[in-house]
Amino acid sequence: MHPSKNKIYFIVALLICIVASNSLAQSFRPGQMNSFSGANNMQQSRTGKNDSLQKRDQFADSITIFYRFFDSTRNRVLDSSINDFTARFPMPFQYYHLGNFGTAAQSMRFHPLMKAGFDAGFHQYDMYKFTLENTRFYQTTRPYTELGYLLGAKAEQLIDLKHTQNRKSNFNFGFEYRFSNSPGSLKNQNASHNNFRFTSHYQTNNRQYEVFFVYLANKASVSENGGLVDVTKLDSLALNDPFELETRIGRSGAAIRNPFNTNVSTGNLQKDNMLLIKHHFDIGKKDSIVTDSVTYKIFYPRFRVEHVFKMQQQLSNFFDNNVDSIRYKNYFNYTTRNAQPFQFKDSWNILTNEFSLVTFPDKNNQSQFLKAGIGLQNIKGTLDTFNTVSLNNIFLTGEYRNRTKNQVWDLEAKGEFYLNGFNSGDYSAYISMKRLLGKKIGFLNVGFHNVNRSPSYIFNSLSTFPIVNRVGYNKENIIRFFGVYENPSKDLTITGEYNVVSNYLYFDSFFTAKQEATLFNVLQLGVAKKIKLAKHFNWYAELNMQQVIGGAPVNIPSIITRNRFAFEGNFYTNLFLSTGVEVRYNTAYKADGYSPLLGQFFYQNSISISNRPDLHAFLHFRIKSFKGFIRFENINTLFSNMNMQANNYPGQGLWNRVGIWWNFVN
Repeated sequence: MHPSKNKIYFIVALLICIVASNSLAQSFRPGQMNSFSGANNMQQSRTGKNDSLQKRDQFADSITIFYRFFDSTRNRVLDSSINDFTARFPMPFQYYHLGNFGTAAQSMRFHPLMKAGFDAGFHQYDMYKFTLENTRFYQTTRPYTELGYLLGAKAEQLIDLKHTQNRKSNFNFGFEYRFSNSPGSLKNQNASHNNFRFTSHYQTNNRQYEVFFVYLANKASVSENGGLVDVTKLDSLALNDPFELETRIGRSGAAIRNPFNTNVSTGNLQKDNMLLIKHHFDIGKKDSIVTDSVTYKIFYPRFRVEHVFKMQQQLSNFFDNNVDSIRYKNYFNYTTRNAQPFQFKDSWNILTNEFSLVTFPDKNNQSQFLKAGIGLQNIKGTLDTFNTVSLNNIFLTGEYRNRTKNQVWDLEAKGEFYLNGFNSGDYSAYISMKRLLGKKIGFLNVGFHNVNRSPSYIFNSLSTFPIVNRVGYNKENIIRFFGVYENPSKDLTITGEYNVVSNYLYFDSFFTAKQEATLFNVLQLGVAKKIKLAKHFNWYAELNMQQVIGGAPVNIPSIITRNRFAFEGNFYTNLFLSTGVEVRYNTAYKADGYSPLLGQFFYQNSISISNRPDLHAFLHFRIKSFKGFIRFENINTLFSNMNMQANNYPGQGLWNRVGIWWNFVN
């Protein structure tokens, strides 16, 4: 199917959903606001009373709002804290990018792909995407809107918009849009990301039918410059601006620094769109509770039939319209055809239908259920312009969850096995057990995750991306043991992971892939603690330690740490303040190289990156629903050179950011 036609189908489906949602809203009957399926299956009936959602509270900003992540049964509340900037800005401190927000990024922690089934193989922009896993479904008594805008150095900007509302107690919709654009400090470094998400949730008045709708659209347009030609020239900048230095790809005459221009002439274009509809019909027991003025209608699901429809579009495209053949030959040992523009392009359409049966052993605990299902998957690929590929998969799923009524135990076990098709033999097995040890002691969570997965399709000989040695690779197998101890009363979290990896697939140069047959282990430990130094002085300490056991083709820093020293508290009734300094540091290690043509980080064992600690100063504050963030980052570069992110890729110099996040209740 042609990609443009699929885009039309996505838009039509979205419009149909919105129109249908409005129609459904008009047909709703009055009812008390309920939580999601199984959590509170009550319907309140009043005579001569309006729906509670239509009543205006005596306080203008009064609102009750909570949310659940997709495929979760736990209610969560909005986070109003201001001490951690990364809770708003999508860049976890363990991650690094190639010198500019929006460029290829990866974690400094060992973080293998734990996903069975089909995978195209492109993950350098995953950190910036809206995903199904981080999708929220809201319930709210009032329309809620959040606006965010951030302006950084070199015309960096981030726009964030969220809105959700309930038309009636059993129908909610919401949308979210995020746009980021950063021209960068170097030539040919501009990066632009567009992310859109629309969600809808509806449950019938009798509580027997429920549907969830999700539409995601992610687009990344990122220039590639291949790094600097000569990093030593950073020491002798004539204008103290790295933009004057030459980069390895992208013609100098084509390089511009324009915050309003998101065009890419040499770089990557990636798109990742998804349409998902999850719905189910319940069979169970009806009941009611009658009081003096209110009748509560109750429904207890005992058996459920569920269907999930998912349609995905994925595009990965590297192109160069300003080819310099000599530079490609000198720096990447890649031969182009007479300086003619070229591209590599893999496009995929994935259609998945999953059918499941669910049973609830205890009618009074809808957080306990047993689920079994089967899935059918059709995959069609367009490689370059003319080659097409058709693949299929049949997979089985199973799941058991039980969050006990006394909230002491939280158990989760789920598995996925690919029975037949392109990914036949792939599987994923996961189990997690969380126990409340005591109100003052905290929680302990231990678990196990094992994935057996086929090589990503980029390793296949039919992919248009130029990998030199495409051979018959074996399936990767990764076993992960993990444990988390949380003590909220002590503001303490301790984590531990032990990874066992065999048949590890990786890149070891710009165009060469390899597989490590020898089994190896990676041990990771982490501690996060809030330490009260004085009445208004707090120290937020985070420490991650990791060690590779065995001669593995993995280079990671032994220590990654972040320390925030903040003066904070509640002043003048409505002012919440957090201001101080933040120090980030990781030990020296041989950081991965980066292949711009493949969009892949690769293992290298010759060049070590040794950086000084990054120093940031911040002023964060909240006044009622208004949150402000003022930051001066990389202050250390005033006294030393810019830290390196990877070979030939310097990090940012002194960088200021000013951001606001403001929420409104209508």
